[in-house]
Amino acid sequence: MAMAMATATATDRLDRTFAALADPTRRGILARLAGGEASVTELAAPFDMSMPAVSKHLRVLERAGLIVRGRDRQWRPARLQAEPLKQVAEWTERYRRFWEESYDRLEEYLEELQDRGKEKGNESKR
Repeated sequence: MAMAMATATATDRLDRTFAALADPTRRGILARLAGGEASVTELAAPFDMSMPAVSKHLRVLERAGLIVRGRDRQWRPARLQAEPLKQVAEWTERYRRFWEESYDRLEEYLEELQDRGKEKGNESKR
């Protein structure tokens, strides 16, 4: 039961992370935060949208655990939290290995076909 609960929680976190990453504005915000913390005003600057719209994007990123927001008097800097991105990388790693293995098998098969073609070519020259 505890294992099923842990898996559901991990799946929920991964779902929230992918949902947050699905939007190009949020990916842009994360790219900016990779260079260091920034205020909402600084994060909004490259985007043609209202401050409330940017704040909504920040809330989505915060709920997904991709950013944390501090408080320094009136300034609320946002800062990147990379742990959820690490979880995405680990999840996608399994599929990368699958595709690499599939490509390796395809390469072996193509080499086998080429070798057969060479053998047939040599037989016809005799």
